[in-house]
Amino acid sequence: MEPITLTTDRLVLRPFGPDDAEAVRVACQDPEIPRWTPVPSPYTHEHAQEFVARTCPDGWRDDTVYNFAVTTRDEGRLVGAMGLVRLAQLNTAERQAELGYWTAKEQRGRGLTAEAARAVAHWAFEELGVERLEWYAEAGNAGSRAVALKTGFRMEGTMRGKIVHQGTRRDAWIGSLLPSDLGLTGGAAYLPYQGE
Repeated sequence: MEPITLTTDRLVLRPFGPDDAEAVRVACQDPEIPRWTPVPSPYTHEHAQEFVARTCPDGWRDDTVYNFAVTTRDEGRLVGAMGLVRLAQLNTAERQAELGYWTAKEQRGRGLTAEAARAVAHWAFEELGVERLEWYAEAGNAGSRAVALKTGFRMEGTMRGKIVHQGTRRDAWIGSLLPSDLGLTGGAAYLPYQGE
C-alpha cells in the first residue's frame, strides 16, 4: 500500500522519513520504551536509521505493518509511533489487525496517543475493512492500558506467557475494539454471547 497521512485536531499521522531518525533515537532513550516494547536497548542512531529508512517503508510496501509518525500539528514535534500489525489477516475471513504504539516521555498524559489511536482505528475500520482490532501489552503496562481504554478498547483478560520480551515469557493484557464500539458498521455481523 502507498503510505497515507491522517490528521486530527491536534495531530498529523504520517509515514516516518529519514529526518525522523534523531527524534526516534532520543525518544527511545527513555527506559520505559524498551521496558514495555520490543525496541533494542540501548537504542542507537543505527537502530533509528534502520527503523525510519527500512522497517517502516518496507512495512507499507509489503503490507505487513503500517507505521505512522505521530506528530503535533502546530510544531511538527514527534509524539510517538503508532502501527497496525498482523495485516496478513486482512486477507482472510478473520479481518483482524493489531494496534501498537509508544509515546515520547514529554508527550505523555495529554491524550495525544488515544487521539491518534482513534484516527488509526477509524481508518482501519472504514478504509481497510478491519472487523476487529486487538491490543496487547505486557501485564503491568498501565500507561498503554489507559490509552487503550480511552480509545474504546474493551479489556478481555490476561493471556499467560503471550509475550516473549528480553528472553522471558510474560503475561499480556488483551483488549479488542470493534467498529460498533466507535459507532461504525462493520462487514460481518457481530453476535455477542448471550449464554449462562
